[in-house]
Amino acid sequence: MAPIYHLAILSSLLLLSSFSRVASTRKLTALAEQQPLVLKYHNGQLLSGNVTVNLVWYGKFSPIQRSIVVDFLKSLSSAKTPPPSVSSWWRTTEAYEGGPRSVAVGNEVLDENYSLGKSLQTPQVISLASKAGIKNNAVNVVLTSSDVVVDGFCMSRCGTHGAGRSKESKFAYAWVGNSESQCPGQCAWPFHQPIYGPQTPPLVAPNGDVGVDGMVINLATVLAGTVTNPFNNGYYQGSSDAPLEAVSACTGIFGKGSYPGYPGEVLVDKTTGASYNAIGENGRKYMLPAMWDPKTTACKALV
Repeated sequence: MAPIYHLAILSSLLLLSSFSRVASTRKLTALAEQQPLVLKYHNGQLLSGNVTVNLVWYGKFSPIQRSIVVDFLKSLSSAKTPPPSVSSWWRTTEAYEGGPRSVAVGNEVLDENYSLGKSLQTPQVISLASKAGIKNNAVNVVLTSSDVVVDGFCMSRCGTHGAGRSKESKFAYAWVGNSESQCPGQCAWPFHQPIYGPQTPPLVAPNGDVGVDGMVINLATVLAGTVTNPFNNGYYQGSSDAPLEAVSACTGIFGKGSYPGYPGEVLVDKTTGASYNAIGENGRKYMLPAMWDPKTTACKALV
């Protein structure tokens, strides 16, 4: 089955309106043999230099769960970690127009009382994203807990990114949901048995949390897509309504020798048995998807 992406026509909400698409779907059933890839640059604005990532935590997340995600984001620009490092994965974005991109964690907003309820549509996600503040060269990321239903979640997407507009300016946003209780076989693979395809044994999640470790994979996907195609006129292959982007073009590849249903050869922690392919700050280990490298025009995995 081919990847599924959705073009969303968004209505105004709380003085906000969207003018762009929701993209960068990661879907297990989109696994396919890699064809020659060329992601064309469409001469639009990219996010480069110092990029701020603001977070909106919607629903219940434990401090440990939040730290797993924040440590990942801080690791993107860390020079302290040994290889294979999260930062070396992120440095692939330097080969795209705009050059180096450093990431800093900005504002964090906690909405533990479900201010908009437990069932969200895309305009509500954009509204939540705006609560982190609207600034240039920033990405506002909404992270929803495992008990929150988002339009299209588990049916066609595990995370999205797009653009919204306030009275002042446009802004880039992204959303990723915790799939642990809704569709871990789709959105937390390879840490859960897949719902389709070859039934290979799941890998042990590196941080002991199938839902959040899956969120990191999807956050990596939409974040790379956001900085290289924030307003639907950057790098992508195919239709702008259903673009293959920096990581979504490389779905299902985590290590050497990958094929549909098999993530490839990755590293295994001798103590915990957990699988990983990237090392981050504070001793964290993560599983990160391959990213398309403009220098080689191929998907590049860390291991």
